[in-house]
Amino acid sequence: MKTKNFNLLFYLKKVKGYESGDLPIYLRISVDGKRSEATIGRGIEPEKWDEKRGKARGNTEDARSLNAHLDSILAKLKRIHTRLLDSEEEISADTLRNELDGKGKKSKMLLEIFSDHNKQMESLIGRGFGANTHKTFKSSLKHAREFVEWKFKRPDYELRKVDFNFIKDYDFFLRTEKNCIPISADKYVKHLKKIILLCLANRWIVVNPFLHYKSTAKPSPRTFLTKHELDVIRNKALSIERLNLVRDIFIFSCYTGLAYIDVQKLTPNEIAQGDDGKLWVFTKRHKTDTPSHIPLLKEALEIIENYKDHPVCVRRSLLLPVLTNQRMNSYLKEIGDLCGITKTLTFHMARHTFATTITLSNGVPMETVSKMLGHNSIKTTQHYAKVLDSKTSEDMQKLEERLYDKATTTGNFEATGPEQIEMGRVVSMFR
Repeated sequence: MKTKNFNLLFYLKKVKGYESGDLPIYLRISVDGKRSEATIGRGIEPEKWDEKRGKARGNTEDARSLNAHLDSILAKLKRIHTRLLDSEEEISADTLRNELDGKGKKSKMLLEIFSDHNKQMESLIGRGFGANTHKTFKSSLKHAREFVEWKFKRPDYELRKVDFNFIKDYDFFLRTEKNCIPISADKYVKHLKKIILLCLANRWIVVNPFLHYKSTAKPSPRTFLTKHELDVIRNKALSIERLNLVRDIFIFSCYTGLAYIDVQKLTPNEIAQGDDGKLWVFTKRHKTDTPSHIPLLKEALEIIENYKDHPVCVRRSLLLPVLTNQRMNSYLKEIGDLCGITKTLTFHMARHTFATTITLSNGVPMETVSKMLGHNSIKTTQHYAKVLDSKTSEDMQKLEERLYDKATTTGNFEATGPEQIEMGRVVSMFR
C-alpha cells in the first residue's frame, strides 16, 4: 500500500513548569498527514539541540553518541516502512510506531507455516494426498527444523528473512551435515519451495527467494524392461509357487501400468465394461486420487482369470492376492536371477515398462499414456519419452545387425568388404 507522505522528526518536548536541564526527545511519525509520537528515552538541554536538523549540536562525544542513536532509529524505521510497502501491508503512523516498539503484528514464522501445511496434508490423506507423501513432508520439516537450529541457533525463523542464501545454505546442510544424496537433497529443497510458493500465494511475502536458485540434481533414469526381457520373465518355468504368484502380479502391472499400492487395493468392482464393450480398469491412484482408466489387454485378463478363485481374493474381495511390497521386491530379485536379468527387478519397474515398452514404444500417443497412468501433468509422462531416446543406439544396432544378416544371406555382403572398411572410416571421423 503506497503512502502519499512519510516524514520523521525528532524534537524536544516542552514540559510544564520547566526551568532548566534536559528536555525529553520525542519522535514524530507522520503518514498521510496523520501523526503518532513517542519518546526515545533520551534527553538533552535545549541550548545543545539543533531544532532545524533535529540533532544534537557540536562534535562532543555525548553529541556524537546521541546523534548515532537517532540515526539508528531513523534507519530502522525506514527499513520497517520499506518492508511494509514490499509486503503491501497497511501503513499508518501508529503501525510504524508499534513496529518500532516491538508491538507490531506477529511475524510469520517459516517452520510454523510448514507444520500447519503438514497437518492439513495429513487430514487429506486419501483425498488428494498419499500417506507416503505426507511422510516425506514430515521428514522435510524435520530437516528444515534441524537446519534452522544448526545455522541460527533458534527454534524457528522469520519468513520475511528467508532469502537466496538461506536456500543455498539449506541445500549445503542437507548434502554435508545430513549426508543426503543429490536427488534426496533436491526433493527436500523442492518441499521447502512448495511452502514458499504457498506463502507467496497468501501474500505473506512478495519476493520469491527461489527466483535465482537452480537445482543441480539430475532426475534419476526410469529403469524398464525391454520386450525381450519381459518375454523371458513371462515364459520362464518357475517351480516355486510364491515366485509364480509374484511373477504373475508383476506381469499384470507391466500390462496395466498400475503402481503397487493400486494393484494391492484393486477390487473386482473396479473392473467394468467400457464404451467399446471391452473390460477396463476404472480406479483412482492412491498417490494423487486422480482417475486412472485402463483398457485390459489379453495378458492382464488371463492373470485376473487365473486368480479369481484364490482364497485371499475371495476372502478379502480383492482382484489379486498381492503380498507386501517388501516381499514382492525380494522375490522379484530371485526371479531376475533365475531369468538372467542383469537389472535389479523392483515392482515399480513394471509401471515404467508399461509406459515405455508396452505403450510409447508401440505408438500409443503420450496424452493417452498420461491419462492411463493417472498423471496430473503430461510433463511427468514426457520423462519416459526421454528414456526411450536412450534406446535409439540399441535399436539402430539391431537394425544394422538385421541388414548385415540379410546381406550375408543373399551373398551380397562380405564381412571384410569395402562397406565395412568405409563404415570404419566414418566412425573414426567422430572419435
